[in-house]
Amino acid sequence: MDSTTAIRRGVPRGSEERVADLYWDAFGRKLGAALGPAGRGRAFIARHLHHDRAVVAVASPGEHVVGVAGYQLGGRGLTGGGVRDVLSGYGLFRGLPRLAVLALLERTPAPGELVMDGIAVDPAHRGTGIGSLLLREIATVAAEHGCSRIRLDVIDVNPRARALYERHGFAAVRTERTPYLQDLMGFGAVTTMHRAIPARPGGSTPGDTLEQQR
Repeated sequence: MDSTTAIRRGVPRGSEERVADLYWDAFGRKLGAALGPAGRGRAFIARHLHHDRAVVAVASPGEHVVGVAGYQLGGRGLTGGGVRDVLSGYGLFRGLPRLAVLALLERTPAPGELVMDGIAVDPAHRGTGIGSLLLREIATVAAEHGCSRIRLDVIDVNPRARALYERHGFAAVRTERTPYLQDLMGFGAVTTMHRAIPARPGGSTPGDTLEQQR
């Protein structure tokens, strides 16, 4: 990794559009069915981010965000926006079908579980170790909050991401075939992966105390 790149917790204020761009570039095919077209979807994500539900990689000079990993904890994930926000942003008739698609993507953490929302790295910075550093920081966050495991889903058309997760101790626990999503979102199967988080000495208490990035 470039020595001028560092890992930070939280989305820096003023970087909302940048993070939304990275997420859309990585997951736009999947998100497009729910939040597209692209310009509108990026704007929706940027408007409804939960700043304290991510770790980011920033490059100097300028603290430019070049990678982001979002997660769900304490009832909130990186990408927010509820029913009212969708209906307000897209209207009733266009919003209702989008809510149905978003429901297909919903993942609720089990007790003691941190759910990852995905990793997105700027194409110019891929292959530099940023993804690995983001995963390590996510594991630290999970341990600090007393989580016993991390859960994520990886789609069948993203083998590079699965290989990265496997290198960091994630193991596949089940695969769901989703042929009905092939045309809509571009993938035909989703694999759920788990990584156990060892208990910290003295025991950690699950909570929701991660300080927001200022």
